[in-house]
Amino acid sequence: MTKKKTCVLLINLGTPDSPKTRDVRTYLSEFLNDPRVIDINAIGRTALVNGVIVPLRAPKSAKIYKELWDLWGGESPLLTYGKKLQELVQAKFDSSENVTVEFAMRYKNPSLKEVLKRVQTAAYDRIVILPLFPHYASSSTGSAIEKAMNIIRKWWVIPEIKIIQNFYDHPGYIDAFIDRANQHKVADFDHVLFSYHGLPERQIDKVHPTIACNTCDCHKTYKPDQRSCYRNACYETTRLIAAGLGLSESDYTVAFQSRLGKTPWLQPYSDKVVEDLAKAGKKKVLAFSAAFVADCLETSIEIGDEYQEIFEEHGGEKIQLVESLNDSEKWVNTVHDLIIDML
Repeated sequence: MTKKKTCVLLINLGTPDSPKTRDVRTYLSEFLNDPRVIDINAIGRTALVNGVIVPLRAPKSAKIYKELWDLWGGESPLLTYGKKLQELVQAKFDSSENVTVEFAMRYKNPSLKEVLKRVQTAAYDRIVILPLFPHYASSSTGSAIEKAMNIIRKWWVIPEIKIIQNFYDHPGYIDAFIDRANQHKVADFDHVLFSYHGLPERQIDKVHPTIACNTCDCHKTYKPDQRSCYRNACYETTRLIAAGLGLSESDYTVAFQSRLGKTPWLQPYSDKVVEDLAKAGKKKVLAFSAAFVADCLETSIEIGDEYQEIFEEHGGEKIQLVESLNDSEKWVNTVHDLIIDML
């Protein structure tokens, strides 16, 4: 019996085509106009994004993206490692398995529209959609799935669709980050920081509308019935990595970075935690950014450069960023395992 012809679609967030201001502007415009990212009324979002945020942020962000490009050899690491991951995962499938691995970005290129046009032409029996976000969030996983499904639903022939929604507690993902941390001598550090990308509290409240995010105790106790709660998932990832490294609760802090605007976001804020750790006399901090499976602006620049400056300013010496999973062997094996489990 012939095996089903399967396409695996790996999706990451996106990156500007270049660090030039015009390319950063078009990227930010596409990204921030997404109603799942800035979840306010359409008129308010359009005015805020196009009239205020993008014009003000694009020139500043372009300078930061230029730093990132220079640091990673002239290309976005998110794109570099996305393509490498696609190639390495594809290589793990024998031709007899009838599986093709594709890679796309939710925003900009390679675009979902163009990649799915190729997928439609190839007439697959089955599509496995794997957003490369360990922890579900409407603004990342939800947006990627929605965009893909909005394109596919217009096809005359819609194949079987399978979706891998999250993998924040998958043993392979956890072990891959533990392996990255063990490239450093963890015992030499005064403290460990787990810094996750932030979200507005209101977006978490929409996941469990009967429980206010700021009153939930998921930071203390894992809620297995709330796998789609971003905060709950982040704390569980932390516990699992910490356990694998033999850390006690006093050895580490969970915090959230990259907030935007004045509404309440998930706390504590990473930049404030970094400052407080330095003021408390910590000299060396090991920092994870486990919400990202590939290095990017938020890891290399925000933690590696900006938080390093804050740390030094208040008496600290070194924040050592744990390299993201990128194209590591354990991560490639984990992605392959996730796909096989789904199939």
